[in-house]
Amino acid sequence: MTTQENNTPDTATRSPATTRSILKRGALIAGAATLSIGLMAGLADNFLNTHGAANAQPIQLSGLQQTQLPSFADVVDRVKPAVVSVRVKAKVVASADEQGGPAGIEGLPPGHPLERFLRRFGEEGMGPRGPQQQPRAQLSQGSGFFVSQDGYVVTNNHVVANAAEVQLVTDSGKTLSAKVIGTDPRTDLALLKVNESGNYPFVQLASGKPRTGEWVLAVGNPFGLGGTVTAGIVSAQGRDIGSGPYDDFLQIDAAVNRGNSGGPTFNQKGEVVGVNTAIYSPSGGNVGIAFAIPAATVQSVVEQLKEHGSVARGFIGVQIQPVTAEVADAIGLKDAKGALIAEAQANGPAAKAGLKRGDTILAVNGEKIADARELSRKIATFAPGAKTNLTIWRDGKEREVSFEVGRQPAA
Repeated sequence: MTTQENNTPDTATRSPATTRSILKRGALIAGAATLSIGLMAGLADNFLNTHGAANAQPIQLSGLQQTQLPSFADVVDRVKPAVVSVRVKAKVVASADEQGGPAGIEGLPPGHPLERFLRRFGEEGMGPRGPQQQPRAQLSQGSGFFVSQDGYVVTNNHVVANAAEVQLVTDSGKTLSAKVIGTDPRTDLALLKVNESGNYPFVQLASGKPRTGEWVLAVGNPFGLGGTVTAGIVSAQGRDIGSGPYDDFLQIDAAVNRGNSGGPTFNQKGEVVGVNTAIYSPSGGNVGIAFAIPAATVQSVVEQLKEHGSVARGFIGVQIQPVTAEVADAIGLKDAKGALIAEAQANGPAAKAGLKRGDTILAVNGEKIADARELSRKIATFAPGAKTNLTIWRDGKEREVSFEVGRQPAA
């Protein structure tokens, strides 16, 4: 995993004169940039007036030409009533980290390279610290949304972790008590159910992923404000942020902050394309990079949580590593693709199928595997006990191996 560093100059170590010089040069550069922007804006206006704007609807307003951006007002009117604020009272045990320093971000050990940048944003309360290892009450809040008329609500696992009491506040201000039906720490998802029967407004999960560059709308409860709507685009797909073996996040630039955890991100049809779960930020505030769990993952997990209260995943029982160009050349593979087995667990599913250290898994049921992460996600989709065929590379040639999927141990 690569480590990212903050390369911002430390002005505290410079003399006042040096700092003033740097600031002066920065002001001059900023001024030049402003002039350049003004010049380019003038050239752009001249070009648009001459040639017209591609893929834009010009609006004439008092002789000025403007480009119309999409309006989310109708979508907001439809979906906002289905989004709730989630308030949680939890009992936690004070850790050694809390006694001597800040605790690690949930899902990452203290000191992890991503800890400075990747921050979960459930809005945690600052309750008093008790003696070490003594239970104490902690208040936290996040967001969620109804996915059924009878009161099932999706949120993040880290929002309701160790919950003793859960309350939902609707867009109209009504407070509802709820219970936790099930959680899945590996995908950071949780399913709640309102205790009070009724007909609740709900939203649908999208059947497919949005395209990179499409407009999306985030709705949630940042900083406890409730009912907040922000818009942006899908910035990237398939992000691995190091939070677990099944990372496959959407990256969006809609503004999300602490308290948006568990809230939905919608497409322009009003369908949920993702559940907001993490932000990339040195300070914990929005810097335009947020990560959402794709709707397809949410659909699969929610179905199992609703039926069983937990998620059963396929398990292969190996330690795997990427196939680099050097490794591919060493073992005679044409392309640096697949997952190299570093170790097969004793009596595990892979070992029982005859897989061993040095084998490279190239495909599952005929579908090629790009890398180790894709293999983990692929096997996880199979039900324990399912029969599959693996294509492996051993001793310079391909072989087919019959494989029975095991059950992933509990998180």
